[in-house]
Amino acid sequence: FGRQLIAERLQEVKSKLPRRLEPSMGPIATGLGEIFMFTVTADPAARNEEGKPYSPTDLRTIQDWIIKPQLRNIPGVIEVNSIGGYEKQYHVTPDPAKLVTFNVTMRQLMEALKLNNNNVGAGYIEKNGEQWLIRAPGQVDKGADLENIVIANRDGTPIFVKDVAAVVQGRELRTGAATVNGEEVVLATVFMLVGENSRTVSSRIAAKLEEVNRSLPAGVMAKAVYDRTTLVDSTIATVKKNLFEGATLVIIILFLLLGNFRAALLTACVIPLSMLLTITGMVGGKVSGNLMSLGALDFGIIVDGAVIIVENCIRRLAEEQHKHGRLLTRAERFGIVFAATREVRKASIFGELIIMVVYLPILTLTGIEGKMFFPMAFTVLAALGAAMVLSVTFVPAAVAIFLNGRISEKENFLIRGAKGLYKPMLRTVLAARTAVVAGAAVLVLLCLLLASRMGSEFIPRLDEGDFALHALRIPGTSLTQAVDMQRTLEAKLKTIPEVKEIFTKIGTAEIATDPMPPSVADCFIMIKPRSEWPDPDMPKSGLVEKVMAAAKSVPGNNYELLQPIEMRFNELIAGVRSDVAVKVFGDEMEVMEDTGGQIEDILKQVPGAVDVKLEQTTGLPVLTIEVNRPALASYGLNIADVQEVIEIAIGGKEAGQVFEGDRRFAILVRLPESIRTDLEALKRLPIPLPQKAADGSKRITRIAYPPTASLAEADTIPLGELAEFKLAPGPNQISRENAKRRVVVTANVRGRDISSFVGEAQKRIAAEVTVQPGYWISWGGQFENLISASERLKIVVPVALLLILILLFSAFGSVKDALLIFTGVPMALTGGIIALWLRGIPLSISAAVGFIALSGVAVLNGVVMISFIKKLIEDGMGLEDAILGGSLTRLRPVLMTALVASLGFVPMAIATGPGAEVQRPLATVVIGGIISSTILTLLVLPALYRMFSRHTVERMSNVASDSWASTSNVSPPQTPKV
Repeated sequence: FGRQLIAERLQEVKSKLPRRLEPSMGPIATGLGEIFMFTVTADPAARNEEGKPYSPTDLRTIQDWIIKPQLRNIPGVIEVNSIGGYEKQYHVTPDPAKLVTFNVTMRQLMEALKLNNNNVGAGYIEKNGEQWLIRAPGQVDKGADLENIVIANRDGTPIFVKDVAAVVQGRELRTGAATVNGEEVVLATVFMLVGENSRTVSSRIAAKLEEVNRSLPAGVMAKAVYDRTTLVDSTIATVKKNLFEGATLVIIILFLLLGNFRAALLTACVIPLSMLLTITGMVGGKVSGNLMSLGALDFGIIVDGAVIIVENCIRRLAEEQHKHGRLLTRAERFGIVFAATREVRKASIFGELIIMVVYLPILTLTGIEGKMFFPMAFTVLAALGAAMVLSVTFVPAAVAIFLNGRISEKENFLIRGAKGLYKPMLRTVLAARTAVVAGAAVLVLLCLLLASRMGSEFIPRLDEGDFALHALRIPGTSLTQAVDMQRTLEAKLKTIPEVKEIFTKIGTAEIATDPMPPSVADCFIMIKPRSEWPDPDMPKSGLVEKVMAAAKSVPGNNYELLQPIEMRFNELIAGVRSDVAVKVFGDEMEVMEDTGGQIEDILKQVPGAVDVKLEQTTGLPVLTIEVNRPALASYGLNIADVQEVIEIAIGGKEAGQVFEGDRRFAILVRLPESIRTDLEALKRLPIPLPQKAADGSKRITRIAYPPTASLAEADTIPLGELAEFKLAPGPNQISRENAKRRVVVTANVRGRDISSFVGEAQKRIAAEVTVQPGYWISWGGQFENLISASERLKIVVPVALLLILILLFSAFGSVKDALLIFTGVPMALTGGIIALWLRGIPLSISAAVGFIALSGVAVLNGVVMISFIKKLIEDGMGLEDAILGGSLTRLRPVLMTALVASLGFVPMAIATGPGAEVQRPLATVVIGGIISSTILTLLVLPALYRMFSRHTVERMSNVASDSWASTSNVSPPQTPKV
């Protein structure tokens, strides 16, 4: 729909654009659609059909007419963009002196070429019962045909193209080039259709490229230099490793704490079964398996509900077995398991529902953060939903069927040791409950203060493994000079032992999806696997320093060091490649440049700033051929007459096409290079004059060309007589945003978080830079998205917390109990904040999602413990004894759920593989939060319950006594001892 609207607007705009400008939309791809790059090279010993070494033009022709058509048919591929080499063209290069001699104009030459290179059809005729199609071919098929085209006839003598011009196979005036390891090559970029899976499409391209190589001439090969599959596979490998290690740790904890092999095995079976159902949901919902969707799965959280039910079933079966002094029958087992499941079913289901509910607001995130975290929320919700269904169907059924032998009545040494430590601690906490609660409140306040002083960033920087070096040269640097400078740079970078390969795009490709002048280059530095480094333990920052040191040793360049996807990602966010952008808006370029220069000086002084630079807006050498209007008037010329000659002679103009089979090559009329680059020769360029006035008399005096040559008189005048040649620097580029001119100062941030960097920079710029009226400054880059995501989270997080409270109230029917359990949320947040601070990880959207997830996990154990204590009180047990008994009884499930949930995230928190950076804040928050939440559940929550439940229990005890007295003469039950 968007493309349709733009197409309609383009039709309106076309009539307002200069002649020969044709706006067109780019491929149906996103800014991150560049998923595959390959080069086309030839062996030095290989020879083409003419027996010569393959030229850059030959390689570009092979790319455009053999390789590209095959790749564009791959499902998921929308475009193949070429850069480097030269497009093959047939050049008709007129000699100005011969044009004057034969009295032929550029326009006549163009028209002759167009009129003598065409095929026509004339319908058909019927003859002798047959139908004959009529065609009159007139297209040229080789250069010799072009030479023999007649331009004019002088006194019965034809004047051919070859009389006034040479016909040669020439080169385009290209706007870009490509190099690999210092050698110029043809480079192609494959774009993925929007909505496709990059790994799937990349794999198809790689497979097709192998097949394409078999169709290429001997000695020519297409070789992949960048494949998105490599990064995707490495991040998925990290995710698989983390999931496997997390599942292993969870299963070990189940075996150790449950003390029953079969029960632990049955609980562990929930992991593969829930994953099976989750993947089924992902396929149905078209959610791919990626770093975010699979990386956030914690098998510990998934099995929490099953752990609670299995633990209670084992405890009840052991008690009944001890009571009867024999093995239980099948019917008895089924009845006990049913009762035990029903006993904790409500608490476990509500706990899991709460975890699921807090993920729902994540689905409302928009923008880039929405794209990133929606798959994660969807996958977790599917996994938790599957686990919840399994916990009340498969788990109790399997326990009832398979736990048919003798169940150990003794707890293992770990649980006995834990209870031995926990019981005296709990008594102490209950005795000093006021101090404990006050200390917990102080801890929460201190952690909130700590959080306010921590830095923040949008998302952690994903280590892609490879680098993207953005090289900038002086505006006006020619493409040939830029290629030479790039060769020097690549030779220097290649000396770094960790570098595997370097390839570069200079200037603008065939399809201008990423327009750049020849003075700008994107240099992709591919890094070897860490195992092949001389020092595998060297941090990535050390390699960054080596690369920048090598690059800066090459003079004449300015640099920004990023990563391939990160560079495009930043461009999508703010239209610049860097982390932070300061945009100056206004009308006059000089004023904006002055303001930008002041901002640039200040940013360089802010700690953490690297690669600070002001956008190159001036300094491009421009040769202006300024036509003298009074002179034109005296000769009866229009300015368009002069411009047409300049356009054809210097820039070149297409006059048709030559077909070679199904290949098409342009016919271009343009002066020879020796003349079009010679200013004095251009000044002698003949401009045809009007031949006669309306009355038939001569209108002007003939001027011979060239003035010093003894040639026949011609009705022409040298261009130098009509125009002045001026060489002066002009604007390098004029950028606009929202229909307003802007100049950008960009910077990358190293060694600190973006939020604190921007905060300090904003204060200094506001204090030291004076912005004139009518001009203004705005900030862009990743910081821009951090702000928008934070604004969204300010709505999402309170909604998630409110949903938790509503569910807690519906579970217990009491505002007081709901609020008591809800205290687990701030206590859990303290652990997450402290964990981030200890590891030096700034707050980010990834960490914020971790806090949202933690809010649900934090209340699960509180629900289980409070519901059990309330049950004991309802059965007639005293307050202190109910709290002690309930807490000790629920110690094992609380420890188990906390341990499996936290240990399930440990591999993600300590992983170092590709993609681990994005998972690390989330995992760190959850682990730290579960630790603090468990401490609250075991110590602070009983103290809180003791403080706020005195009167309620007295009323419940009175009701119980009255009930017994009114219905029976038997004394009310005594409070059992714990």
